[in-house]
Amino acid sequence: MSSEMVLFEVEDEIATVTMNRPDALNALSPEIRAGLREAVTTIKEKAGDEIKVVILTGAGRAFSAGGDVKTMNNRLGSPLDARQALRSDHQLMYDILNLELPVVSLVNGPAAGAGANIALAADFVLATPRSFFMQAFGRIGLVPDWSGFYILPRLVGLQKAKELVFTARRVYAEEAKQMGLIYDIVPEEDALGAARAFAGRFRHASTTAIGVAKNVLNQSFNLDHRTLLELEASGQAVARTSPYHTEAIRRFADKEPAMFDWEALDKAAAAGE
Repeated sequence: MSSEMVLFEVEDEIATVTMNRPDALNALSPEIRAGLREAVTTIKEKAGDEIKVVILTGAGRAFSAGGDVKTMNNRLGSPLDARQALRSDHQLMYDILNLELPVVSLVNGPAAGAGANIALAADFVLATPRSFFMQAFGRIGLVPDWSGFYILPRLVGLQKAKELVFTARRVYAEEAKQMGLIYDIVPEEDALGAARAFAGRFRHASTTAIGVAKNVLNQSFNLDHRTLLELEASGQAVARTSPYHTEAIRRFADKEPAMFDWEALDKAAAAGE
């Protein structure tokens, strides 16, 4: 990455993107925004080939505190300027939400405001016990941005989304899991190792099938049944012609182990393999 404020590495087909401004709790400086855009562009270029799954996290004791409140007054301009700046940020969020790969966020502390919404844009959100999520906008007289209005109701329902936005309160990991805001809680001691172990399972899956399924699922709340059936038919036609599907059918016919079997991976993990 051109900025040291976002670290990017690929190992074992897992891309790890780390916001790296720990002294400021990874507040979203222009450099972090630019680094995230660059990382997403690289992931798109290498998806399905060198990269099969993504982990998004923050360095130090936070995921991200969100917008850099200390510099907000310095960046005040016309409503048109503010709108244009947010449109750029929103394009980044759209790209994160719609990466045709599994995206796992690892929240290792506070995730507030836009930082919370970046974390929640992942397909699977893992959090350590001390982590919390906060729609902090209301504390400074703002409304959610960075896709908060889109993401929250889809995760927790309209009434709970309103509560989180109106109160701007902290939601710690255990409550977040209970309300469906996150997927699971991972140990503090080796959180990144746990995230890599979880993410690594998707290396065995069909990138084509996951990409198509994710694309359709992300649209499923907005489209009618007939349109979804058409997308389903088109997606299945693509998936059926993939080399992965051909090999999977051959293995099934020859009674060989499946390339992707979640329960078998569970057993292997439990056995420490």
